Amino acid sequence: MSTTALLVVDVQNDFVEGGSLGVEGGREVARRISEHLAAHAGDYAAVVASRDWHEPHGSNGGHFAAPGEQPDFRSTWPPHCVRTGPGADYAPELDTRAVTHHVRKGMGAAAYSAFEGVTDDGRRLGQLLRALGVTEVEVTGIATDYCVRATVLDALAEGLGVRLLPGLHAGVAPATSEQALAEMAEAGAEVGR
Repeated sequence: MSTTALLVVDVQNDFVEGGSLGVEGGREVARRISEHLAAHAGDYAAVVASRDWHEPHGSNGGHFAAPGEQPDFRSTWPPHCVRTGPGADYAPELDTRAVTHHVRKGMGAAAYSAFEGVTDDGRRLGQLLRALGVTEVEVTGIATDYCVRATVLDALAEGLGVRLLPGLHAGVAPATSEQALAEMAEAGAEVGR
């Protein structure tokens, strides 16, 4: 029985080309993750997909820039992944049929890591993985330099073995993505570009 889970981080409409915070290469990464799932879904103890799931009203704990203010794109952002709109939906290139658990994060607050989210039955991701006997995770998704980075670092903090799958993640910018890859590797993750 497998003790490895696949984490698919935030492959959502607002984070791929055409979205409010679209990442170049996001749709291609979604397609590649679907190909990986088609070939390997049965190899995992669980396939967990996370989504930003922000409230439609207010600043979501200061995560959205205040009305009339410009976002700084570090701690404040334009509205994105609002749970009542299409931006929060999975990107159409991502085939979610093999997903065994869905995690929502950022409900009224800033949340980058999938480990900050909860499953449909209210469990934190760490709780779910422990209950399934998972000792290692393979990580994919968007964006390498933000939510993927935070998820990898939290997985390591949970004591899990972590592998970032090559070609199955996309970053916002080359410089910050390279910095994130170096940070993840230094923290102990096996990092595939």
